[in-house]
Amino acid sequence: MGNCEALKILLAIFLITTTTTTKVVLVVAGGTLQRIPTTLQGPFEPVTRRFDPSLRRGSDDLPMNHTRLKKNVTSNFPEQIALAISSPTSMWVSWVSGDAQIGSNVTPLDPSTVASDVWYGKQSGKYTSKRGGNATVYSQLYPFKGLLNYTSGIIHHVKIDGLDPGTKYYYKCGDSKIPAMSAEHVFETLPLPSPTSYPHRIAVIGDLGLTSNSSTTVDHLIQNDPSLILMVGDLTYANQYLTTGGKAASCYSCAFPDAPIRETYQPRWDGWGRFMEPLTSRVPMMVIEGNHEIEPQVAGITFKSYLTRFAVPSEESGSNSNFYYSFNAGGVHFIMLGAYVDYNSTGAQYAWLKEDLHKLDRTVTPWLAAAWHPPWYNSYSSHYQEFECMRQEMEALLYQYGVDIVFSGHVHAYERMNRVYNYTLDACGPVYITVGDGGNIEQVDVDHADDPGKCPSAGENLPEFGGVCHLNFTSGPAKGKFCWSKQPEWSAYRESSFGHGILEVVNSTYALWTWHRNQDNYKEDSRGDHIYIVRQPELCFDTPPAKVIF
Repeated sequence: MGNCEALKILLAIFLITTTTTTKVVLVVAGGTLQRIPTTLQGPFEPVTRRFDPSLRRGSDDLPMNHTRLKKNVTSNFPEQIALAISSPTSMWVSWVSGDAQIGSNVTPLDPSTVASDVWYGKQSGKYTSKRGGNATVYSQLYPFKGLLNYTSGIIHHVKIDGLDPGTKYYYKCGDSKIPAMSAEHVFETLPLPSPTSYPHRIAVIGDLGLTSNSSTTVDHLIQNDPSLILMVGDLTYANQYLTTGGKAASCYSCAFPDAPIRETYQPRWDGWGRFMEPLTSRVPMMVIEGNHEIEPQVAGITFKSYLTRFAVPSEESGSNSNFYYSFNAGGVHFIMLGAYVDYNSTGAQYAWLKEDLHKLDRTVTPWLAAAWHPPWYNSYSSHYQEFECMRQEMEALLYQYGVDIVFSGHVHAYERMNRVYNYTLDACGPVYITVGDGGNIEQVDVDHADDPGKCPSAGENLPEFGGVCHLNFTSGPAKGKFCWSKQPEWSAYRESSFGHGILEVVNSTYALWTWHRNQDNYKEDSRGDHIYIVRQPELCFDTPPAKVIF
């Protein structure tokens, strides 16, 4: 790096760290200075970048014999290795051993036949600590003629503790007695909660799937070198298949109208675990459920795959439910909410959320971010106002406690909102961001609710859980209407492209959000959208409920 480039970087850092009123930040990109806007300049005039017709709207799923999906270990050796945060000083290590079974008659494996061991230490090849954990299996059963059943390999979860912050650890996992231990992997712990310490980069992806587009998204994400991943629901799209496998459908009900139940092809979960392992074995991934994880069985059984395969800090955060939980990553407190379990203000999730927010110390974790699968603010025709009931139940509470950023998926496109509360531009409202553009088989969404003839009817976009609360707007340019006639004022930027997002928290007031579109993967500057999100606690805290309107 030359002296000129170094001075430019120092200038950007100086502008951010010396004032909370900087409205434009100068940064280096490709050897030249670039202006990056901040939310202090908002609200922004709405911008739409239309879908590029030269691109495909989607791609087919990768086959199970694809190099990134097929099983490459034998016997009881670990595969599908994944990390998740337990606490600032502990980490979950999860993996699968043994062979899954699919057929008319399947017999579950016995988890007690294989140990769950993790060896770890601060030097390669020198493991000074050892921890054991638990193992389990699950079955996906379909008592219908012609449908196949599935029972998983043995799924292991081990919590390793006593970890120092900001430190590299080397580990192996498996059964040390057989022996059947994995190759060595390495990860770096996150900083302790502090207003001056933050993760290097936080990746945010949703609605990923297992297509060629998904591969591009993950490859692009790996290039951006994150230290934490948020997966905001809809992971494998195993429920786009019949139980017999074959070819997936982008529209399940269109392709399989006579299916007796929403079938799944569970081996896609195993393929997805292998597909993600090069990333998740070294970077913790925090998940929240989406509608494609529901996967109903008879007797009202749902979410079996999701609940069994992933370890999350539910007990550590006091929720005792894998559907919603919270965790800290340096000076950021993340709240992961469940849209497909009771979210009413009289329910357990709401009570837990209220308590979690009440206990929060913003002098230790200044940033407060939330994530759930279906967006509350969405100007696309797809899923328009689908979870309006959830918004009406929970939005006021999140606003009251000053949530800074909200991440969602579900809509297969990108959209960033101006700060908003109750459909009104509000300087103290969160920045809502939709990143449901991971690349799944259902293809990218291109229609906007404000496009001529594209406003959904009130009978469309019914949620798979909860009530229907579709409403007409009561104020503003769309007063009395169900849809706007132009891009809503609260929608700052939207684009129909696949991609992922990166959040880089600079200090207690500035965080850089960058959305990377997939088709720019190999270009020097792949930023499709970027902005500095600026907290203004002096403006928004300790004020009446109405707070400050733009």
